[in-house]
Amino acid sequence: MNAKELYEEIVNYCKANANKEIADKYARFFREGYNAYGLTDNLLNDKVTLILRDPEVDLDLILKTSNYLIKSGKYEETFFAILLLNAFSDEFTPDLLNKISHWFQIGIINWAHCDVLCRDILSPLLVNNIIDISDLDIWKAAENKFQRRAVPVSMIPLLKKTNNFSPLFSFIEPLMMDQEREVQQGLGWFLREAWKLDQKSTEKFLMKWKNEAPRLIYQYATEKMPKEERKRFRRDKSK
Repeated sequence: MNAKELYEEIVNYCKANANKEIADKYARFFREGYNAYGLTDNLLNDKVTLILRDPEVDLDLILKTSNYLIKSGKYEETFFAILLLNAFSDEFTPDLLNKISHWFQIGIINWAHCDVLCRDILSPLLVNNIIDISDLDIWKAAENKFQRRAVPVSMIPLLKKTNNFSPLFSFIEPLMMDQEREVQQGLGWFLREAWKLDQKSTEKFLMKWKNEAPRLIYQYATEKMPKEERKRFRRDKSK
């Protein structure tokens, strides 16, 4: 089996199991558009399991097939690429980061793909010390807003591996003035999780940026705080 054959097998499966009703149901969650077959999670996962049973399927084949899947623009095809790649996590190397960066250039175009890619691929690379956060430095200036979002989202599991959040906060600072909604949401999510673990240092960082950073970051970052506590992070009236 080659990459084109595997890709065509996946596409034929998607077409055979397409459900417009399901696709229409979830379209409202995607401001940037939603081009989907309408597969259920069970159908998607069942096919992934079947593909992985084939002894010809290895990491190299999945990476080659992913170029077809990611470019397609179809919601489920990108998920196939992520889930299949995750099955080979014990073979991940630092070189994988460049391939994932290429995915953002050719077809990672929504928050769901970004966040699952962070959960299944990028966070494990970081947590297992295969890459360092410094390897994501160039991503903070990436043209693709979802690649920038991936920086704080992929770093969330690192919060449980350290007692010193200062280096992590310093690393995300260049993104604190990002004007894209999805990046702001990712930053707010990261900071909310940080606050759950270390209120003092997180609040110090939030106080530093409260008069300049977009309010959406603070909406997400402070949503677990008591109502009266959230008021401390409003912008000063003179600003």
